[in-house]
Amino acid sequence: MNYYRQMDRGKIQFDFMVHRLERGHYDDEIESLGGVIYRMPPIRPGNYRLYFKKLAEFFGTHSEYRVVHSHINENSSFVLRAAKQAGIPCRIAHSHLSDLKLDLKFPFRVYAKAVMKDNPTRYFACSKNAGRWLFGKRIEKTDDLIVMNNAINLREFALDLSVREQVRDELQAGERLVIGHVGRFNEQKNHTFLIDIFQSIYRRNPNVLLVLVGAGHLELAVRRKVEKLGLSGNVAFLGVRSDISRLMQSMDLFLFPSLYEGLPVVLVEAQAAGLRCIASSAITREADLTGRVRFIGLQDSPDYWALAVLDSSYEHADTAEQLRESGYDSAQTAAWLASFYHSAWRPILNPR
Repeated sequence: MNYYRQMDRGKIQFDFMVHRLERGHYDDEIESLGGVIYRMPPIRPGNYRLYFKKLAEFFGTHSEYRVVHSHINENSSFVLRAAKQAGIPCRIAHSHLSDLKLDLKFPFRVYAKAVMKDNPTRYFACSKNAGRWLFGKRIEKTDDLIVMNNAINLREFALDLSVREQVRDELQAGERLVIGHVGRFNEQKNHTFLIDIFQSIYRRNPNVLLVLVGAGHLELAVRRKVEKLGLSGNVAFLGVRSDISRLMQSMDLFLFPSLYEGLPVVLVEAQAAGLRCIASSAITREADLTGRVRFIGLQDSPDYWALAVLDSSYEHADTAEQLRESGYDSAQTAAWLASFYHSAWRPILNPR
């Protein structure tokens, strides 16, 4: 969405294929910008046959598309295979993860990776690790792998003290230390461990508030854990929000103990907001763009993490120029991406 908002939509228009039947958080904005949303069934091993049939039907009746840019990691192989069979010339697989958790779906995810083969014509990743994980060392060692930064709108994240004061008032934060986290409530984001860390922080300094932004299937379990530990008055569940840049103004530190990631956008956003970040060592070191990220192992105890949080400094820094020079300004990246689309196939004009 960061790039879509800044595209010259008179020349390039994005349409979206999503894998849910209900409306999503960005649907209104996409439609207001002229994009069309196509809904497909969820990708589940039990409905592969139906899903593959729907993909074939879709691309069979939508031959107007010249570029398909797929962001669903290993499952991009299915989308791009169908696009290839329909004769769509430019097919981009974009990796956003660097690992997979061992669970019941793991064999099916390995299968999806194996289907990738030469279905893409271009290989994108948010980091080298993410590219190696999805496409293998052969692609990594060639010029075929393009690392495309998870760039953001830097102006939105610049520190504004009046906004900081306003949001802290809304959160009733007062003079409390505000620790932030943004992410879906799923296994990958490791909220259970996050709450363990926060409990240890709270034991040492009760004048603290944890702000959790996001939703997901584990939210109820996390809420119950917070209640059971007697932390309800010190943990704010904000749900899905569209004002992440504003919320980050209120934070003093960003805590991110994920089990695995590619190069997470929220970690870039937290640095753009000038925050110090403490993240798990499972995240690529490429994510430290400003020297403000400290990595700690997931094998270390919650107490160790808590002491790192309490020993940290909490000043906000102006990191905009650092991030711009590192290629994380979405305006610059959107212009590059538009140029790439034109050159990868041929100049594209929005037919609508």
